[in-house]
Amino acid sequence: MTAELSTIIDFIRYGASRFAGAGLTFGHSYDNALDEATHLVLHTLHLPHDLSPNYGQAKLVQAEKQRLLELFEKRVSERKPVAYLTGEAWFAGLLFKVDERVLVPRSPIAELIQNGFSPWLDDVEVERALDLCTGSGCIGIAMASHNPNWQVDVVDISPEALELARSNVQFQDVSERVRVIESDLFGGLQGEVYDLIVSNPPYVTEQEFAELPPEYSHEPALGLKAGHDGLDFALRILAEAPQHLSENGLLIVEVGESERALAELLPRVPFTWIEFNVGQMGIFALDRRDLVAHADDIRAALQAR
Repeated sequence: MTAELSTIIDFIRYGASRFAGAGLTFGHSYDNALDEATHLVLHTLHLPHDLSPNYGQAKLVQAEKQRLLELFEKRVSERKPVAYLTGEAWFAGLLFKVDERVLVPRSPIAELIQNGFSPWLDDVEVERALDLCTGSGCIGIAMASHNPNWQVDVVDISPEALELARSNVQFQDVSERVRVIESDLFGGLQGEVYDLIVSNPPYVTEQEFAELPPEYSHEPALGLKAGHDGLDFALRILAEAPQHLSENGLLIVEVGESERALAELLPRVPFTWIEFNVGQMGIFALDRRDLVAHADDIRAALQAR
């Protein structure tokens, strides 16, 4: 086979065909076989992700061919996401180190960060921001990178995840403005107040988790599972966030497919469901005033669990 495959384009095409033919599931950074194959080929050849098409006919040496074929087969046989094969993933225009200690970065919150959270922060002066349930650190580090005047805390309960987050803080050279903290949600943040809290907590229901494709088995269950309705963590965040938000502070939380369950559980809470370029993605915004005004409803929903 290595005699039949020669150029960069050959291997991208072959990888995409192999992935599509094997019935793989996509969604970890890329949503299709061609983009996954392209990323894997360029990474393995130590070439930039924006390589000019003029290089497509460049020929590979035997060692490069063999390595790529091994990775293609590993992706198919083990159903391991490409990000774990390469050890990296792009998020909000930045490159992050990734391994199986954390979820693969893929939140649409990246779009909010790159757009300056407009219009949600147009009337909010942000000095301090929090990334709750940070995993790889991608959201908090991206916020700091795109907003040089912000001080950002990134928080997670997993020591293993935070070890990688610290590595990414150094990798992106934001250590002077990003603090890494181990905490069970707000448990270790007594007295800390932020102008913006952003969270992508676990929100996969028990039934959804049991039905996930094999690719997701490589990710830590701690970062996915959130009870029978996917709201175990979101409700705790809603209940505890007001004491950690400044007077005009804003809370943004991703709940994914659990959006409907949350809206039905708290019908009087005025969630603003954010629209993205590809539509609504299960991410809401609430300011501190609304959180305080509906604190009784939120607390009752949490206590009833």
